[in-house]
Amino acid sequence: MLFSSIPFLYYFLPAVLVVYFLVPRALKNTVLLLSSLVFYGWGEPKLLGLMVFTIALFYGCGLAIGRCTQKKWKKFWLIVSIVISVALLGLFKYADFFISSFNAVTGLSVPLLRLALPVGISFYTFQCLSYTIDVYRGNVPSQKNPISFGAYVALFPQLIAGPIVRYVDVARELNERTHSWDDVSPGLRRFLVGLAKKVILADNFALLMKLFRDSGEKSVLFYWMYAIAFTLNIYFDFSGYSDMAIGLGRVFGFRFIENFNYPYLSKSVAEFWRRWHMSLGSWFRDYIYIPLGGNRVSKGRWVFNTLVVWMLTGLWHGAAWNFVLWGLLYAACLLAEKWIPALQKLPTILRRGYTLLVVVLGFVLFNAESMAQAAGDLAGMFGLGGVPLVTAETLYYLRSYGLLFVLGFVGVTPLVRDTACRLSKHKMGAVLEPVVLILLLLVCSGYLVDGSFSPFLYFRF
Repeated sequence: MLFSSIPFLYYFLPAVLVVYFLVPRALKNTVLLLSSLVFYGWGEPKLLGLMVFTIALFYGCGLAIGRCTQKKWKKFWLIVSIVISVALLGLFKYADFFISSFNAVTGLSVPLLRLALPVGISFYTFQCLSYTIDVYRGNVPSQKNPISFGAYVALFPQLIAGPIVRYVDVARELNERTHSWDDVSPGLRRFLVGLAKKVILADNFALLMKLFRDSGEKSVLFYWMYAIAFTLNIYFDFSGYSDMAIGLGRVFGFRFIENFNYPYLSKSVAEFWRRWHMSLGSWFRDYIYIPLGGNRVSKGRWVFNTLVVWMLTGLWHGAAWNFVLWGLLYAACLLAEKWIPALQKLPTILRRGYTLLVVVLGFVLFNAESMAQAAGDLAGMFGLGGVPLVTAETLYYLRSYGLLFVLGFVGVTPLVRDTACRLSKHKMGAVLEPVVLILLLLVCSGYLVDGSFSPFLYFRF
């Protein structure tokens, strides 16, 4: 089920909210678990078995780790949880990638498995791994209540595309949380803002990207329009989902961590990754990079640690070589920023320009369906292969989507947020806010009824 769909907005969510706030406190996690399983199994009920197995696996391993007194047995159950979950992730997400790569190298024709990728498996696997690792480290006690643990793993507001919520951050709220209009009101507001980012902005940039792919008259300008459109599309798509997840979490009494902090204003690649998909970056830092030794090792080992983390970051996003190269591109940029101090002494405008250029070129590689397509797109952006600078068709689409680009450029800055905060301090703001939010809901509903929407990009990860 999609957040940006009529069944979710007008049937599923209202029904869940009514039941959730009517039942006594002792049953609220049960309502969340059952509704989350319905949400997850709505489109692919056969995958519910995998979700239930994952919950049972990590619940059992967490209990075993918590109850064992000898460290060797704690480590044994931790390894069991890691091996089985990584094996499942590898089977569903990476098996065909490794088989096809093996076939390409050896010339053999080992048949592909062609297993359907369970939606959100990368997200909930990482969440579960953080649970058993933190229990093993003694950062949090194991959860004794299977209903509460199941609600944590399957919690529908952030189940499909994050943010990656660690158990240690919501353990108290799972057992004891408060509910009030002071949480429901800003939660719904945050949800509707995220919905508008997804439906009004991200989906319309996706339409322009489709027009580019279908065009027979590409130009250098059109290639750059496509690259910038995807850069804006993925931001509004993913940050919009995170806004909706954080908003819904607050409605149900949870305070999820922020996932984006205006990353396109960054003055370095390192800063960009402190602002973009922050829950993933902190997960790799705490559970991969630091255990490998971080930067408190020899220079050669530090380079190795950096390459490993960013190769894994690329693979986490997708089972294809362009994702691996995308991750290694960022590793190279991060290493360069460490080794070339002069980069940090450039004027701010040049540092921001360099960072945005890396991000845009990186996203062209990220979004390519093949390495050949990535090479062709990058070549076209720089006029290689006889691509004209501009065509009449390009100018037509530039005029048609000019306003959307302006809205996108404004939307990646804090300008809208800051303006809304200033207005909220005046009486007029108190009147305008509900009107604007209702209008946003109506406009989004109109788009959804018309059918002009696309699935969340991170559903495939």
